[in-house]
Amino acid sequence: MRLILASASPRRVEILKRHVKDFEVIPSHIDEDALTTEDPWETAETLALAKARAINAKEPNATVIGGDTVVALPTDDGFLQLAKPLDKADAERILKTLGGKTHLVITGMAVVGPTGEESWAETAKVTFRDIGDEEIRRYIETGEPMDKAGAYGLQGIGITFVEKVEGDRDIVVGMPTERLMQVLQKAERARAQ
Repeated sequence: MRLILASASPRRVEILKRHVKDFEVIPSHIDEDALTTEDPWETAETLALAKARAINAKEPNATVIGGDTVVALPTDDGFLQLAKPLDKADAERILKTLGGKTHLVITGMAVVGPTGEESWAETAKVTFRDIGDEEIRRYIETGEPMDKAGAYGLQGIGITFVEKVEGDRDIVVGMPTERLMQVLQKAERARAQ
């Protein structure tokens, strides 16, 4: 089974390598803003599916994995979704917003291929300690937050802001693998029939 990861995320590549020997990486370039909804679970799943479908349209005989991570801070009237920062000032705003609060990290996953498609979203809770302005500025200068939803990486220096993680850490990093492996095995069995 030819397998493609529709993501340029080094974190997703690294996680997938732990479970799958052979796969290709072909990033999809979709308009994420156009597919963002008020519901962060719907946003994560819709974006993951759109990414997988975009690559599957070019590579119809392959099985394509798409993924997207949304950071959502509960508010009185719903959720504030925090995407990848636009620039350093945006990263600072996002990190100040998350400081001292608990937020949700929702990773949508999709598998699209000749045997059909399946998509889902999984959630973890992350609590940040209070973060000082100088700490935030130093962190931003490392460049680490600039390509990450919520402007931090659990697998990097950003872990120092985290007080507690409730749920699978791979959700926070961007690729929960337990269900993904089950879906891939099901797709492989279906192709073999």
